[in-house]
Amino acid sequence: MADDTEDVELDFAADEQDSARRGAVLRHPLVSFFHLFFRVVAIVAYLLCDWISENFASCFVLIITLLSFDFWSVKNVTGRLLVGLRWWNQIDEDGKSLWVFEAKKASLGNNIGTEAEARIFWLGLIICPLIWTLFFFISLFSLKIKWLSLVVASISLQVANLYGYLRCKAVGEDGQPADIRTFSGQHLLQRPDIIFGIL
Repeated sequence: MADDTEDVELDFAADEQDSARRGAVLRHPLVSFFHLFFRVVAIVAYLLCDWISENFASCFVLIITLLSFDFWSVKNVTGRLLVGLRWWNQIDEDGKSLWVFEAKKASLGNNIGTEAEARIFWLGLIICPLIWTLFFFISLFSLKIKWLSLVVASISLQVANLYGYLRCKAVGEDGQPADIRTFSGQHLLQRPDIIFGIL
């Protein structure tokens, strides 16, 4: 036992190295993989479909199926495990639609992913809709109307998840949910740290 007058050597560097090692390791590598897999394969399929297949319908079905798998996996699995956020819609007894946005509080015993996983989550969630938006303008200016319909559907699926998780992030940082009826994008614009703090 240490006396009050004795010098005790504290090794802060070892603690910092341990926490850095824990922050860099992927706690959920399979979940991180599938967070990016469906959306990246959908983008690659979109880029290669015109060369590989002449059948637009099969390309459309393939890409929408991949993005549907992506939407489901991000909304129901990766958001919960990698960043501790979830959102859903429920119908109350009166038949009114109620949107619920939740953020899990960070604690030592929870199963939320590491900083590296959170960065993978948010970068994938933000960059892919930007890529689809680029595809939108390319399809629009090249007058590929049938491909434009596919890109609009893709943007819709991607942006729905992005919006839901930005709302969850806003709920988590404020500590209490905002009134859903009065919420507009102004809340996110007033708090740019919500968007830029995740990168």
